[in-house]
Amino acid sequence: MDRITAAEVFVAIVERGSLSAAAEGLDMSRAMVTRYLAQMEDWSGARLLHRTTRRMGLTPAGEATLARCRQMLEIAAQMAATDGPGADTPRGLLRIACAQSLAQQVLGAAVTAYLRRYPQTAVDLVVDNRTVNLVEERIDVAVRITNDLDPNLIARPLGTCESVVVAAPSYLAAHGTPRRVEDLAVHNCLTYSYFGKSLWKFTDAKTGAPSDVPVGGNLSANESMALLAAAREGAGIALQPVFAAAPFIASGQLVRLLPELVPQVLGIHGVYSSRRQMPAALRAMLDFLADWFKRVSSVI
Repeated sequence: MDRITAAEVFVAIVERGSLSAAAEGLDMSRAMVTRYLAQMEDWSGARLLHRTTRRMGLTPAGEATLARCRQMLEIAAQMAATDGPGADTPRGLLRIACAQSLAQQVLGAAVTAYLRRYPQTAVDLVVDNRTVNLVEERIDVAVRITNDLDPNLIARPLGTCESVVVAAPSYLAAHGTPRRVEDLAVHNCLTYSYFGKSLWKFTDAKTGAPSDVPVGGNLSANESMALLAAAREGAGIALQPVFAAAPFIASGQLVRLLPELVPQVLGIHGVYSSRRQMPAALRAMLDFLADWFKRVSSVI
């Protein structure tokens, strides 16, 4: 971990009196502050703080470390003044985490365009359907589709993910076409393990009235692309992101159902651990993705 940032975090903890206050002052997650403190104690080989439920104080080792940290920050400030032109040019490696469907349907093309614009950068795309630990796995940013954000992390809104209810013509020929939201309850619905597995939520496009329907079926999965493939084969009715389903609706492989109902909209977020000393490459990536999702949504 960066020793300059660790020094800044340690000084902030001491001056502000708590980890939470330091996190707020540094615009950093509390989990990240805790990690920097632990790393600082590992480097020092000693406990730096006495902590109780009512107060916090420095150990002898903490007193010595505080003095060294302040000296280090003074030197760093002097060096920063000598930064030459091009210091804000995006460069270096970014590790980006996302789910498989998002990587395959959207981010693969977006990252390619980003790398063309910023040739001094590189991207390591970490594709995983689980929620990764940003600090432990050295992830610069995770692109997540969710309305349930971790309050300990910082999230940059990038766009919205609209969904659509679809089924293959073969399924509808065999089982009939649902005409009302209540009809979904008696159909074989393909459910996503991490979102709305048993309850799909809608809003009437004309009246704005909400409606929820319990759904179920003989197939669920933790990856939406698997459900999309199954729906195309006639396995059942699926709730899919518009960006994933749109090409198959256009080709006739899938039919959009209940167009008067708007499924729950999810936010697309770039999630990261700290705004402090954000690399130019990460800042440029977040700006680039926000613009990319805006343009993608306008043509779907």
